Amino acid sequence: MSAYAIMTGNMLQIGDQFDHFQIQAHMAQGGMSDIYRAFDLVNRREVVIKVPDQSMLGDPAQFERFQRELEVMKTLDHPAILKGLGSGKYNRIPYLVTEFVDGKSLRNLIETSAPLTPEEAVSVTRKIADGMAYCHQNDVIHRDLKPENILVTADGQPVIMDFGLALTKGSHRVTYSNLSATMGTPDYMAPEQIEGQRGDQRTDVYALGTILYELLSGAVPFTGDSNMVIMAQHLNGTAPRLDRVNPSIPSALAAIVAKCLSRDPDQRYTDMAALVDALDHPENADLAILERSSSSSAVGMSIEQKQVAQGVLIAVGIIGGLILLAFILQYFQHY
Repeated sequence: MSAYAIMTGNMLQIGDQFDHFQIQAHMAQGGMSDIYRAFDLVNRREVVIKVPDQSMLGDPAQFERFQRELEVMKTLDHPAILKGLGSGKYNRIPYLVTEFVDGKSLRNLIETSAPLTPEEAVSVTRKIADGMAYCHQNDVIHRDLKPENILVTADGQPVIMDFGLALTKGSHRVTYSNLSATMGTPDYMAPEQIEGQRGDQRTDVYALGTILYELLSGAVPFTGDSNMVIMAQHLNGTAPRLDRVNPSIPSALAAIVAKCLSRDPDQRYTDMAALVDALDHPENADLAILERSSSSSAVGMSIEQKQVAQGVLIAVGIIGGLILLAFILQYFQHY
């Protein structure tokens, strides 16, 4: 089967040759892409190939996300970052080639082993934070950190992937790409993302703080029966104190997580390098933040806060709808 099969909506099969890669297995389908394990016949190594499916090829917004990932991964080289090996086109079909990592998602680790001990949770998070510190130093903001986007190898090395929503220095903001500001996973979205802002390094700090909270407690800090409810809690709620949810957690570590989860970005760690330093030196944690968290949690969301949160969510929905409409009109005018 040739790459033409992709253009007609059929998946590649085991044994098919795609450019100079031989397909070994179909690993996953999601995010409007197909992901294959393949053998590089030129460099004699196993790799992963990510190919946009037919629906993405007809969707400029999603295709831009794919192209963005291609560009970002070319610039990064760190043990905690999925290594991009190259990209190309075959029969007009773009593809991304990355290293093959033999591991399972962090989601799998959470589902089978959480809550982890504080030592285990900090070890994993520290390595993720180190990789993200490298990204921030290279002007890359991930904006979609979540357990599903992190692999963990058998020796405990996390590997961050999926940079489709990443921002880079000087990156332009195409009209229809504005929708990406609220395309993150609600469980890990920072308040400023929910409000439709682009986000910055502190947005990633919030997401990783949420992941660390989940590793330590076995649950995300905010839950609800709908995405709207979860987003409202991120906007105005306060996460329960970790050292009360799980008494085995040191207060200093609970304070570090609470700082990551501050609603106001100015109250968080400025970037991942600062979080790495905090994890390395928990004795410097500001324990007073726990008392402020406790009082906020006890009060809960006032009627006024709920009304503000609902208003913001409605506004975000309206703005998103208008942006989508503008994109559709722009798209059909172009084609």
